[in-house]
Amino acid sequence: QVQLVQSGGGLVQAGGSLRLSCAASGRTSSSYDMGWFRQAPGKEREFVAAITRFTWNGNSAYYADSVKGRFTISRDNAKNTGYLQMNSLKPEDTALYYCATRSPKTGSTVYNPTSYDYWGQGTQVTVSS
Repeated sequence: QVQLVQSGGGLVQAGGSLRLSCAASGRTSSSYDMGWFRQAPGKEREFVAAITRFTWNGNSAYYADSVKGRFTISRDNAKNTGYLQMNSLKPEDTALYYCATRSPKTGSTVYNPTSYDYWGQGTQVTVSS
């Protein structure tokens, strides 16, 4: 079993930055893909970013169009931790953010939340205008 513990998040003004962390523990190695999703009140969970264990068509980092150029996903395999650096935050980024992991799969499937096996507890990000 794998446990994902999230940290970071909070309240920030528009234009500010936050960094989310997701630490994996339990029966895990560095061989996994990690994704970040978010869910705003009354809306469905949506893909934010993902980083794959392997490179597909020269790419291992994937972003939703709405965050491209503002958010950066990264991972530290030695610490079994993933990060989501969020810059130039906007009020529409306000949501509950979740990290998730899965065994390595093709990059084309990172957008699908059902392809992930384990989920963090969620952390609130609130951006004030």
